[in-house]
Amino acid sequence: MKSQDVRAKFLSFFEEKQHSIVPSAPMVLKDDPTLMFVNAGMAPFKEYFLGNAEPKNKRITDTQKCLRVSGKHNDLEEVGYDTYHHTLFEMLGNWSFGDYFKEEAIAWAWELLTDVFGIDKDMLYVSVFEGNKEDGLDMDTEAFDIWKKYISEDRILTGDKKDNFWEMGDQGPCGPCSEIHVDIRSAEEKAKVPGKDLVNQDHPQVVEIWNLVFMQYNRKANGSLESLPNKHIDTGMGFERLCMVLQGVQSNYDTDVFTPIIKEIETITNKTYRKDEKVDVAIRVIADHVRAVAFSIADGQLPSNTGAGYVIRRILRRAVRYGFTFLDKKEPFIYRLVDVLDKKMGKAFPELKAQKQLVENVIKEEEQSFLRTLDQGLVLLNRIVEETKGDTVSGAKAFELYDTYGFPIDLTALILSEKDLKLDEAGFNEELQKQKNRSRAASETSTEDWTILIEDEDEEFIGYDALQVNVKLTRYRKVSSKKDGDMYQLVFNLTPFYPEGGGQVGDKGYLEDAYGDVVYVLNTKKENNVIIHFTETLPKHLNEPFKAVVDEKQRHRTECNHTATHLLHQALRSILGTHVEQKGSAVHSKYLRFDFSHFSKLTEDEIRDVESFVNARINGKIPLVEKRNIPKEEAIAAGAMSLFGEKYGDTVRSIQFGQSIELCGGTHVKNTADIWHFKIVSEGAVAAGIRRIEAITGDAVKDFYSENNRLFIEMKGLLNNVKEPVKALQNLQEENTSLKKQIEALLKDKAKNIKGELKSELTEINGIQFLAKKLDLDAAGLKDVAFELGGEVEHLFLLFATENEGKALLSCYISKDLVASKGLNAGQVVRELGKFIQGGGGGQPFFATAGGKNPEGIAQALAEAKKYVS
Repeated sequence: MKSQDVRAKFLSFFEEKQHSIVPSAPMVLKDDPTLMFVNAGMAPFKEYFLGNAEPKNKRITDTQKCLRVSGKHNDLEEVGYDTYHHTLFEMLGNWSFGDYFKEEAIAWAWELLTDVFGIDKDMLYVSVFEGNKEDGLDMDTEAFDIWKKYISEDRILTGDKKDNFWEMGDQGPCGPCSEIHVDIRSAEEKAKVPGKDLVNQDHPQVVEIWNLVFMQYNRKANGSLESLPNKHIDTGMGFERLCMVLQGVQSNYDTDVFTPIIKEIETITNKTYRKDEKVDVAIRVIADHVRAVAFSIADGQLPSNTGAGYVIRRILRRAVRYGFTFLDKKEPFIYRLVDVLDKKMGKAFPELKAQKQLVENVIKEEEQSFLRTLDQGLVLLNRIVEETKGDTVSGAKAFELYDTYGFPIDLTALILSEKDLKLDEAGFNEELQKQKNRSRAASETSTEDWTILIEDEDEEFIGYDALQVNVKLTRYRKVSSKKDGDMYQLVFNLTPFYPEGGGQVGDKGYLEDAYGDVVYVLNTKKENNVIIHFTETLPKHLNEPFKAVVDEKQRHRTECNHTATHLLHQALRSILGTHVEQKGSAVHSKYLRFDFSHFSKLTEDEIRDVESFVNARINGKIPLVEKRNIPKEEAIAAGAMSLFGEKYGDTVRSIQFGQSIELCGGTHVKNTADIWHFKIVSEGAVAAGIRRIEAITGDAVKDFYSENNRLFIEMKGLLNNVKEPVKALQNLQEENTSLKKQIEALLKDKAKNIKGELKSELTEINGIQFLAKKLDLDAAGLKDVAFELGGEVEHLFLLFATENEGKALLSCYISKDLVASKGLNAGQVVRELGKFIQGGGGGQPFFATAGGKNPEGIAQALAEAKKYVS
């Protein structure tokens, strides 16, 4: 059965059971601070399990893209070495929010696997929760008794809390679960060892295929459990593993999910799969990782140096280094696999097809960048090898190469082994652990349970219409971290504070009680559909009403910038073309940042055109046309733009200013005239095919022009208030260029003149012509003199020094015959002598330079140079 048919049969089966089919949510989570990525099928539905929102349908089914490369669920280093772990995988799931429970979930799972998919019942084992004394939980006899209707008791196993009790996190909804395992070994192997002995033992052919979670408890901060008001079903089945079973193969990588990608890798690299284990691992790593990276980019997450972007960059770089090391690929090639991936999965996941060109461009640029890093790392590693005394490279040096330059440790170990050197792995791991401990300590957070003041109070956001209102505190909790100290999170029955989202920052403001006591709201965020207000202190009178007041000035400035991003988006599509799509934004009170797809730098004329376009609409005084809670299809049919990577509900809010219509939950000005003026302050590249504009509006523009005017007046004063300051500056530049050329010529003449003097000062030491001296020349002059002397004198060792503007420079020249015969190295010399001038440097064995901030150390450096030839 083809993978497309497997996916379709699963979804249609549950559709027949009155489940709504929903599309896969973007993998990058935006309203959940506990997760970077969707790592399980239930993550997009947390708000329903927590009771913070009501689903439109209590029965849902989907196939959800999941990524497990960070945090508790981290399979990254196992990927490629076995046949069933992946970074990105599809999780087929069916969900019940307070509707059906164990009886139906188990019955339907058995029906689908055995009747619809036709899996032999003798291949299956199931497990149930054995209970846990610590939590006061008995064995899940209810699930056990239901399973007995379908499978013999000797195939029903019990599992402990680790295997058969599923938890969302340290706190939150949880419950016992039943796992379904499949044994795909041959009859001969089954005769030797019973399948039940291999369940949950990491056997590649006895694997978990489906997990049925019975969500019925809530884990509190103190570790205790309480029953949820409603019982839920949360199931997740590994799509790739299911395909392995149904296609009768022994590895996920032998299914048609991966074989087209593997064949393309073989074609590109001229390597053959299943001939060399190291090559096989590399091919599996690349086949897996390209999926994770491609879908992340399609969902709006670009590789970067922080957060989720860093994780994506790390996955891609792991793929690149496996290709570099084991497939001999020294040029970009992974981006070429996106086309195959699109043909295989683009129909099921249209975001990949829509973003294909962007995905290819970003991956190619990232590959090129990392390959340059690898080249630089090889140079640095060679230098470390040269400086190593003995047969072991220090773990600290290897860690510096890994941490500072991103050079992979396994590649370091491989190269050292080829040079008959060892790596101090214990030292490296010690340094790595220190870094992890520092990172962990900085991010350590403890969160208390919510203290409930008012039960079942629905929270309502009224911030589109009001900036202050009387509110009641419904619940609060304390959060402590080493980074931010103690903070309080407050929830009200209604709020005018806009929570951070859609690129817009959260509102600030204050709470005032009837006694005049004030508590400041420092930020507002949304977590699993709940608006949370952050304060440093807890209000004194918790059970009395407060006046909640948004900082009006900051909100207005933010609204100006948010509306400007919509107008900017329209301008870019009108001027550059409809290929332009928003790829990210940040809307603050002081500025706006807008990322968009485009493949070349904007010209000055294009920037001016964009500014003029936006300002024309500001001057046009276009009123806001807002539509709330309208069906998404109706809004899109009316021309509203939706953004890839955003999760929209069935009803949406559309924002229109003239011809600009977008789906948006942010706050906006009532009329474009409120923005006053728009000014672009920078434009540049973020990644391949992604540009970034930073701009300002309103008061920030006034400040910008005021400061520029002040600088202009100051500049005119320095130019003696000439009538044409630009022309005067051009004349100064031309004069400066001319003088520089004259100085360079004079210095060259000076260098030639002193060559004869320096030649007479050479001293012979052990057959080496030696000279160490401070000269009144610039860096270029030192090099010219050294190379001219080197062309006339054999066996030459020179160390020249100079001082300029409080800084020191050393230049070392060593004849190539000395480098070969005596093992002298100019790069090593300047690195060692550089410590006297409080600096460092490097270069080639025959010529190298070092700079430093301590000219007083020049004399000692020159004196020490003699030791190299004595």
